Amino acid sequence: MATDKPHINLVVIGHVDHGKSTLVGRLLLETGGIEPHIIEKFKKQAEEKGKGSFAFAWVMDGLKEERERGVTIDVAHKKFFTDKYFFTVIDAPGHRDFVKNMITGTSQADAAIITVSAIEGPQAQTKEHVFLATTLGVKQIIVAINKMDAVGYDEAKYTATRDAMAKLLSMVGVKADTVPFIPVSAYEGENIKSASSKMGWYKGKHLLAAMDDFKIIDKPTDTPLRVPVQDVYTITGIGTVPVGRVETGILKPGMKVSFQPANVIGEVKSIEMHHEVLPQAVPGDNCGFNVRGVSKNDIRRGDVAGPVDNPPSVAKSFTAQIVVLNHPSVITVGYTPVFHCHTTQTACRFVELVKTIDPKTGQVKENNPQFLKTGDIAVVRVEPTKPMVIEVAKEFPQLGRFAIRDMGQTVAAGMCTAIEKR
Repeated sequence: MATDKPHINLVVIGHVDHGKSTLVGRLLLETGGIEPHIIEKFKKQAEEKGKGSFAFAWVMDGLKEERERGVTIDVAHKKFFTDKYFFTVIDAPGHRDFVKNMITGTSQADAAIITVSAIEGPQAQTKEHVFLATTLGVKQIIVAINKMDAVGYDEAKYTATRDAMAKLLSMVGVKADTVPFIPVSAYEGENIKSASSKMGWYKGKHLLAAMDDFKIIDKPTDTPLRVPVQDVYTITGIGTVPVGRVETGILKPGMKVSFQPANVIGEVKSIEMHHEVLPQAVPGDNCGFNVRGVSKNDIRRGDVAGPVDNPPSVAKSFTAQIVVLNHPSVITVGYTPVFHCHTTQTACRFVELVKTIDPKTGQVKENNPQFLKTGDIAVVRVEPTKPMVIEVAKEFPQLGRFAIRDMGQTVAAGMCTAIEKR
């Protein structure tokens, strides 16, 4: 059975129009994750709308609005197999307004392919995506330098884009020599499944071979269970079914789970993933689980399920280390932007600026600064404006990291270091 292969959640990110969705469609086609006749059907439809090159992208962009606009809005999940792994691919939106959804997608990923066009090279948004991916804890990265067909498979274009991306990665602390930079044409299918004869100058691995070099991250099965809820459904004949990704611990039928901050308890009846019933769900599994004793209106996206004897932490306030990525003015006490943490989006108020830190030495730069500006690394104390689950990043990295958004952009990112519980 194919699902005996180890499972990796892969996020594909990149600037809008850099060919991300086309790359995902191509990967699905080359691995048998989608039938060729479906691509043909999409090709026809795309050509009728004068968007011939979008055929592959339409595989992931199921929403009608996305087809009309040619951009990815929601986070789509598809699965495919390589020689070594079973991948669930999360196609994350590249468009500005959709970074919120991208954060949710990226926080579920074990590995990332960052797509960058050889025509334009990295854009401001590519930088934001790279920063988010690394802040949200994605450690394994491949850079796919796409649209090589559009630059005539020119090595100089590849080199220039590679160098720009390497510089960008080193800015966020990723060692560029550990990252494969692979020239591809997603549209033409070059260097995806086999070495490309059009790029004889490139001596590295083709994309699927490089993906088989990803390492399986040790699953934190010994840590207490945490399942952030992405959606809640009522299914006729079954009942209430929350859907989410198991971040830590093991989810089993018969368990009593506590949903926080909703503060309701239910019993797990059954677990399903990709329409198959599972005996248990482990970290990395995106699953639905039927819960008895909980109604659809009791819980919502952003709640987190955990064991009754070790429920998720609901913070009255928490201390965090943050990096201010991009703030048009300054951050002061009283500032209340939205914190995106696991699946919750909660406005939190800055109540204390504890200190700033010198990134080069790690030493304290200033205690109790008056304000924070772009580029600052700081320790702050914040209070959620409504009950919110957050954990200390050391114990539960997946529930302790967050992005801070305001005015349609990511202004800061960080991780929780201590919690004052409610």
